[in-house]
Amino acid sequence: MDLFSRSWAALLAAVAETPDEDFAKPSGCAGWLVRDLVCHLVIDAQDVLITLATPAETEPTRDAVTYWELADKPPTGEDDLDALIVRLAAAYQEPRLLKFHLDDVGSAAGRAAGLADPATRVATRDIVLTAGDFLSAYVLEWTLHHLDLVAYLPHLDGPAADSLARTRQILEQRTGETFPASFSDTDALLVGTGRRQPTDAEKAELGDLAAKLPFVIG
Repeated sequence: MDLFSRSWAALLAAVAETPDEDFAKPSGCAGWLVRDLVCHLVIDAQDVLITLATPAETEPTRDAVTYWELADKPPTGEDDLDALIVRLAAAYQEPRLLKFHLDDVGSAAGRAAGLADPATRVATRDIVLTAGDFLSAYVLEWTLHHLDLVAYLPHLDGPAADSLARTRQILEQRTGETFPASFSDTDALLVGTGRRQPTDAEKAELGDLAAKLPFVIG
């Protein structure tokens, strides 16, 4: 849960430091500008608040790793929900308004996470898991989207090393695959989730794993 708080705080800080003119630049999410990604983070923060306020009485059905689903195709940014995010982001018109909303809702989500009992069972997406596992799962969400935020903004700080390492661990455990030790955590995540194509040298190191990529996790 500490890692949730640190990774979320780092992402919020990076958004706060993003110059207004950069909100119109592309992000690492297919089809989304930076402003669209930030709007999605508002929805993510709401999801955290809603889930932590939705107790469950039944036994957990998922944990921090199995919380995530694997899809067959990478997102294009064109499905109904992705398109809604784009329209919502455009409605803010000024980046400062979007920053304010994220800081407001995001700070509340951070406080709620800090107050949560990790053993409490919560419900979301028709599954049940402990609050601790739910928050641990979200380290992957924050870390991948932090990479998306800085994909074309090299002047911003990226995710911390411990967040990258934990996200790589979740990805490898969820897929049952191990990336070569020569891959940095960042490269394993970018290549593994299809955020960039592997180089020829990387394909050689990946071996049979290259044919299984990308792993679309969400």
